[in-house]
Amino acid sequence: MEKKLIYLYITLGGAAGALSRYMLSVWLNDRIGTAFPIGTLVVNILGSFLLGIIYSLSMQFTIPVAIVRSLVMVGFLGAFTTFSTFSLETLLLIHEGSFALAFLNVLTNLLGGFGAVFLGISATNLINTMRGLV
Repeated sequence: MEKKLIYLYITLGGAAGALSRYMLSVWLNDRIGTAFPIGTLVVNILGSFLLGIIYSLSMQFTIPVAIVRSLVMVGFLGAFTTFSTFSLETLLLIHEGSFALAFLNVLTNLLGGFGAVFLGISATNLINTMRGLV
């Protein structure tokens, strides 16, 4: 695939991912509050889950890997998941003296992200098994 097309897919996916991340985080923070960075946590876990599904599907089926990888995995999910924001928010919690919330933020983001990738892969495998595809 031509590099210019890959760059275009990454750009389009990234724009959609960044906008989706912002909208979901704002929506959650407006409803739940901002004492704990719930928007970032949900985005990280959801993004990890989606990454698990897409990775699993790309390993099991013949799909246009360059398009999926550049548009969805690198572009959309790369901009959608917010581990840089997670890091900043954790450091700000520490700076404010909220050590327990900072620890909770690290623990839930890491375990939630790992768990979500595992669940995404497992769910895809289960569905494929039920459909007789594996």
